[in-house]
Amino acid sequence: MPEIVSNHKTRTTALCGMRRALRIGIKLAADILLPPQCAFCGKDLNTRSEILLCPDCRKTLAADGWQWCMRGSTKTPDALENGRCVHCQRVSLNYSAVLPLGQYRGELRDAVLRMKKRHHDHLSTTMGRLYVLHRGHQILGLKPDIAVPVPMHWKRQLTRGTNSAEILAMEIARNLGIPAVPRLLTRCRNTLPQKDLQPKERIGNVRGAFRLTTGYAIQGARVLLIDDILTTGATCRETAGVLRRAGARSVIVAVLARAEGQGR
Repeated sequence: MPEIVSNHKTRTTALCGMRRALRIGIKLAADILLPPQCAFCGKDLNTRSEILLCPDCRKTLAADGWQWCMRGSTKTPDALENGRCVHCQRVSLNYSAVLPLGQYRGELRDAVLRMKKRHHDHLSTTMGRLYVLHRGHQILGLKPDIAVPVPMHWKRQLTRGTNSAEILAMEIARNLGIPAVPRLLTRCRNTLPQKDLQPKERIGNVRGAFRLTTGYAIQGARVLLIDDILTTGATCRETAGVLRRAGARSVIVAVLARAEGQGR
């Protein structure tokens, strides 16, 4: 009996080794026949990695060295005090911090706009991984319990054919090891696009447009609210307000881009 068990283990080990070698062989063949490409510019990549971006696109899509207000004011602050600008110290917000990847301009602007179109879900996934690479340690330092995307109305998602904020949120949550709850919030009214409205109109446009989905309890939870872009903060302020009134302890906003002048 001991010899039979030993032979079985040997055969099992050999079989596992053959399967592993086969998987490696298939992957190498796929890389030769269909080399991985940069999800943004389409350039062939020398190696396959979790973040399918070429070195140049990694640098331009996540430029370091710029300052932002930790509460996401509409203008990039020249002077910060404890991470907050003078404007945000005078404004009442429902979220405690905003962590953007970069400014809404150049290549990052192009990436955000492309993510909103169908057939570009792979770019949304890649941008989620890039975000975690650059902002993940800051997010984890704030100890969020769950991750939630800013919801899109079902009519708009049907028309657009994709939901970049939800894809982004799921990927960020997966890479951070945080539970994602994509249906926690519901957009109960199909609002006008924020980019077409003046700042004061944006606040009224989203007022009462979100609600907590029946059956969820978030008392005491630290919520990571995720969207693709933030400008005036009207949308995130409204959704964060719903979360706080439902009992959330705090709301942290994660966005790819922070814009000025027009948008949410």
